[in-house]
Amino acid sequence: MDIITVLAISTGLAMDCFAVSISAGACNKKFTLFNTLKIALMFGFFQAAMTLAGWLGGTGFLKYVEKFSGIIAFALLLIIGIRMIVESFKKEEEKNINYCSTKVLAVLAIATSIDALAAGISFSFLKSAPVFPVIAIGAASFIFSLAGVYAGKKTGELLGSKAELAGGVILIVIGAKTLIENLAG
Repeated sequence: MDIITVLAISTGLAMDCFAVSISAGACNKKFTLFNTLKIALMFGFFQAAMTLAGWLGGTGFLKYVEKFSGIIAFALLLIIGIRMIVESFKKEEEKNINYCSTKVLAVLAIATSIDALAAGISFSFLKSAPVFPVIAIGAASFIFSLAGVYAGKKTGELLGSKAELAGGVILIVIGAKTLIENLAG
């Protein structure tokens, strides 16, 4: 597989990470370099790991996941999105979601990396070595997530208390898009 194709796939897979990172950045009350890097590293790591898992699993794994991948991603993003919307209506002192917690980030990272699993499976079909695609996908997701967090921070400053509401809606829309694409394909 040529470099241009791998970079195009990497960029495409990183777009969901970018959108979700905007939500995380907009709703992050503790905007620190550590939290920013944690978000970007989680998304980059899970994208790379799922690509590798798909490549290693090949066709045997695909038959178990492919039918349900859109539903799984939708359910995970729907749950977090609804929680964000509910939290947006609470007073500041009542809010209890930590968007930088490892648990919340892991759920978001898994939900956005299911497509990377399918990409890894396709790389195995093409008999393509996994090293470059795994690194490229992880790096692109890291970079786009980093940019998304900073864009989200600016968005959060502009939207104020409505940032959490907007973030929840964005997650639900991404989940619905994933579900529709999965059902249509």
